[in-house]
Amino acid sequence: MYAGGLRAGASPETPDSTEPYKIRGKRMRTVRLFVRAGAGAIVLLAAASFSASCKRKGPPQGFERPPASVTIAAAVAQDVPVYLDEVGKTVAREVVTVQPQVTGRILELHFADGAYVHKGDLLFTIDPRPFQAALDSAVATLAQKRAALGLARTQFSRYADLVQAKAVSQSEYDTRKNEVEVDQAQVQQAEADAETARLNLQYCSIRSPIDGRAGRRLVDIGNVVTANSTQLLTIQRLDPIYADFTVTETDLTAVQQNMKRGSLKVEVRLPDDPDKSLAGQLTFLDNAVAGTTGTVELRATVPNPEHVLWPGRFVKVRLILETLKGAILVPATAPQMSSQGQFVYVVKPDSTAEMRPVKTGQRQGDLIVVDQGIQPGERVVVTGQLGVTPGGKVADLAAAPAGAPPPGKGAKGAKGGKS
Repeated sequence: MYAGGLRAGASPETPDSTEPYKIRGKRMRTVRLFVRAGAGAIVLLAAASFSASCKRKGPPQGFERPPASVTIAAAVAQDVPVYLDEVGKTVAREVVTVQPQVTGRILELHFADGAYVHKGDLLFTIDPRPFQAALDSAVATLAQKRAALGLARTQFSRYADLVQAKAVSQSEYDTRKNEVEVDQAQVQQAEADAETARLNLQYCSIRSPIDGRAGRRLVDIGNVVTANSTQLLTIQRLDPIYADFTVTETDLTAVQQNMKRGSLKVEVRLPDDPDKSLAGQLTFLDNAVAGTTGTVELRATVPNPEHVLWPGRFVKVRLILETLKGAILVPATAPQMSSQGQFVYVVKPDSTAEMRPVKTGQRQGDLIVVDQGIQPGERVVVTGQLGVTPGGKVADLAAAPAGAPPPGKGAKGAKGGKS
């Protein structure tokens, strides 16, 4: 059926079946070439654009960092105290434990617990009836002894005339004289017994021995109390009051040297009210240093008319040793700490900041003493030190008008407005 050399089933007009795959491969290679060329062009275009942008937007000539916003204060010179700050405890100047001087039953109370009492105020009344009876008996005995003494004196005067007339013997005269002396001694004893009975009767009325504040009563009406044994009440005097504190033995020499110049002043403050101080005087320095703690005890006497200080309370005690003349002071927030020690930023006349090392002393309220590094009148940075660089410009916020933007922000806002 088929001619000559044709393959069975092959058609002379039909192309080879692998030809479509070859055509598609050529097309894919062509597409890849175009993609690579386009990507390269894009990269070159982007690089050229970035280079042109960088050339246009480079930093302007003469650019300066805006000044740091700070607050500035001038150093001042004034006299300040040199002091020691210690922790102390207040102690009542007088503490009295009231006890009865006679034994008896409590009949009345004449005060309220915690009341302020004055010297001589009636506190307790002990049943006075037994002591009144003892006084009446002693008075009667005294009268009897005085009568016997009067009779003995009369008889003795008679015998004095008779012995000179030789009417009685010298022995009888001496007997009458001895009777007078014995009766005189008995009268004196009776007077002492009567006075003792009178005192015991007075002791039935127990009165305050000092001015002070009464504590809680320890007995009630009806209790039988024993003389010189039962505790009835404790009274403490609050004005003036003591403030006891200690200083270390290393500070003792300074205290002793300044005590030679006169009495040292003391300021006492409560921990919960540090702004209010009570002034007093140092009145006691112990005679030895405690071997276990290395401290010495001191005591200040402080007037306390308003009873601000209370016995047994911890207080802050400032012992003023001397006055430092012409000390240089800056705000306490001005000094900063670095790895090389303390420093402050000093503002020069051209508003640049100089980093200057300093040595500080004691704090004086919101100020601090600068022993070295600052002269009176020099201006220092008080706040905003984190934004300051040595040699950089600073701007004082306190000198800016109210409502003005901080330095550096006004220019940026104006530039944004133009755009």
